[in-house]
Amino acid sequence: MISVTGLTRQFRSNGKLLTAVSNLSFEVKAGEVYGLLGPNGAGKTTTLRMILGLLQPTCGDAVVDGFRVTRDSDEVKRRIGLVSASAGLYQWLTPREMLFFFADLYGVDPQKAAKRLSEISKLLDLSRFLDQRCATLSTGQKQRVTLARALIHDPPVMLLDEPTRGLDVVGTHIVFQYIEQLRSLGKAIVISTHRLDEASHVCDRMGLLHYGELRHEGTFPSLQQITGQTTLYDMFLQLLSTPPPESRAVPEVLPHVE
Repeated sequence: MISVTGLTRQFRSNGKLLTAVSNLSFEVKAGEVYGLLGPNGAGKTTTLRMILGLLQPTCGDAVVDGFRVTRDSDEVKRRIGLVSASAGLYQWLTPREMLFFFADLYGVDPQKAAKRLSEISKLLDLSRFLDQRCATLSTGQKQRVTLARALIHDPPVMLLDEPTRGLDVVGTHIVFQYIEQLRSLGKAIVISTHRLDEASHVCDRMGLLHYGELRHEGTFPSLQQITGQTTLYDMFLQLLSTPPPESRAVPEVLPHVE
């Protein structure tokens, strides 16, 4: 469902060459939760932006449901649902109005959109506040609407960028339930996070990023065997003690970044 091959992104800033992501490759199957893990600045969000087609890779490519990001970015966007901690709601719209608005943006037929809204409302327990203005909703209710928005066009692929950032225990539990529901629906799911305790609970496989490179990949038991560490926390302490790579084989033709 998702195939990332040799994905690389470099920036030139103040005359210096910066590599945010270097030669990254991984795959995610339908019904699988893949954790893209790493400290802040490891390249997680940059990777998601390239998969979404929002950021052109320096080299490499990603294929989503048969469509290449570098050639068919619009088709890729139609097949992805994005959940981001930084996403907001239109405060003067109701959840019903906002979800229909996004369904229309994705070209979903109105009758099909109504059916999808009914299904998602049951899935995420939205019915009690579907017709309240978003400005009046509680934090937990707003979170449920954000999760629903990513599903309204029924995408086969879901990208979750730090989905529990700033949430309390109850909010985090809602996200965990949501991920389990996505898995049961057969979605291919990528979660970007630096909260290692959460990743070990929800991810089938994990890729450990450091300085933009995929250092280790596998199930939790296989990562324990590879690294000789018993916890993800210890695995990352081990990674953080390693110096950045001195050189990387990447193209010299780069986009200019102010």
